[in-house]
Amino acid sequence: MANKDPGGFLQQLRQIAGRMSSGPRGTGIGVKLLIGAGALAYGVKEATYTVEGGQRAIVFNRIGGMQMDTVLAEGLHFRIPWFQYPIIYDIRARPRKISSLTGSKDLQMVNVTLRVLSRPLASNLPFLYQHLGQDYDERVLPSIVNEVLKSVVAKFNASQLITQRAQVSLLIRRELFERAKDFNIILDDVAITELSFSREYTAAVEAKQVAQQEAQRAQFYVEKAKQDQRQKIIQAEGEAQAAKMLGEAVTKNPGYLKLRKIRAAQNIAKTVAQSQNKVYLSADSLVLNLQDSDNFKSNVTLRRKTGSVQSDLGQPTCFRACRPSPAARSTKHQHFLILHISAPKLTNGKYLFFILSRKTLNAAWLLLPLLEHV
Repeated sequence: MANKDPGGFLQQLRQIAGRMSSGPRGTGIGVKLLIGAGALAYGVKEATYTVEGGQRAIVFNRIGGMQMDTVLAEGLHFRIPWFQYPIIYDIRARPRKISSLTGSKDLQMVNVTLRVLSRPLASNLPFLYQHLGQDYDERVLPSIVNEVLKSVVAKFNASQLITQRAQVSLLIRRELFERAKDFNIILDDVAITELSFSREYTAAVEAKQVAQQEAQRAQFYVEKAKQDQRQKIIQAEGEAQAAKMLGEAVTKNPGYLKLRKIRAAQNIAKTVAQSQNKVYLSADSLVLNLQDSDNFKSNVTLRRKTGSVQSDLGQPTCFRACRPSPAARSTKHQHFLILHISAPKLTNGKYLFFILSRKTLNAAWLLLPLLEHV
């Protein structure tokens, strides 16, 4: 703002000129010229002013008062020194935080903090200066923010203020915009930055949440127990049905049980044959009674007198104590071979069985010459 009373500076110049007038005549003239040049420079300086970016200026006239229809934009402007002086306004948005303690619909005290971005309405700056001055935000914003917060927060319960925060913020923003327009103030943004309750209410909410979690956990355990019970019932019913069907199958066809034994022996032999280790099994390790031709149709015995292998199936295939014939090696109907050797001296009266995979079948035939001398 320019100096309102430049007369003091002119009075000082007159006093300096009076003190120096007692000197030589030429000196007095030079001093007067110097004083005149200084006064002219001062007048030019006081007659101009600059409005910076983001600012607007209004002009006050000492004779006519405020010029209501004049709002000066950015740049260099002129005025009549002492009679006119500019009033500069910053029209850029300024942030401001305002807190208010108010009550909710269920009578809970809530502390709400708002961040408000405000700026003056540039076209009505003369009116704003006449009624509110340059500190308009200090005079208007705290009062209208408290008023709007109390009216909006009272429409919601404490829990709704948290769950419906976006809706609450929208209502506050809308009402504040309307209230600020009445005072020629523009609000660019209004946001809730903090929403806090009393310690007692916060503790009650936490206790409620814990109780709900415990109830949900207990309900989960109950449902899990019911599901486990249903599973056991269904499993028991399935086992009972399977046992019933198995009993009916055995009753109707006694050979069904023997078939199950053969399948079990096949599974055991297949598992052992796929192993990299060499396994020797006694007759008790298999489910079958290999002496019974009804249970095991391909029972093979070794006769020590002839040194040959004979099948109980009556097939004319004869194998000697050497590598098997190509016909024997090309057998593909089984993945394994159970070799039944009747050698009481070697096995102490028991039967000895070799379970051999097809890959080790050739090596098995090399054992036969050793067994012929037992």
